[in-house]
Amino acid sequence: MSSTSIDDLLSFSEERPVQSEPRQGGRVRSVVGLLGVTAAVTVVAVAGLRAVGLRVSLLVLVAAVVALLVVRRLVAALAPPPKSGQRGSSSRGGEEPGTYNWDARDALRVAINGWAVPLEWSKTRPERFTTVILPRLAELADERLRLKHGVTRESDPARAQALLGDRLSTFLETPPRRTPSPRDLAAIVAELEKI
Repeated sequence: MSSTSIDDLLSFSEERPVQSEPRQGGRVRSVVGLLGVTAAVTVVAVAGLRAVGLRVSLLVLVAAVVALLVVRRLVAALAPPPKSGQRGSSSRGGEEPGTYNWDARDALRVAINGWAVPLEWSKTRPERFTTVILPRLAELADERLRLKHGVTRESDPARAQALLGDRLSTFLETPPRRTPSPRDLAAIVAELEKI
């Protein structure tokens, strides 16, 4: 008598069929099918071209049909898997279901979180604002100046100060003693966006 546990009795394991290598007959059928489709499409193309009075080399036409069929097979093999029928109905015709995948990595969310965490920390430790946030704001200002006007605060300080304005220029050059309020920070960001 063999010792059988409850787990053994309640478990269900299905034997998977052994996947054999593709048979030679399947490949032959595939090649014969490809040749048959190539011949049929070529005959139809030749008849259509001759009906309109055009003559094309048979070799060029066969090569074009084979190339077209190979590209079609490659595209079909590389196509993404079909969507499951649970998310949306086919009557919607390509429209997205209107739901948002909150688990996906959203670049905008990552960027916002890249600012939100240091800003939150700077509420309790003002030195974090001057060491983390202020340099980022200065980099943003320099990048916007460079992209829109071809200067940076380092390359042309006088022009950069004129473009930034007194308030923004002073803010970026002299670190504040305390963390700016959200309203002040919003005004600074608005001025940065105007550059």
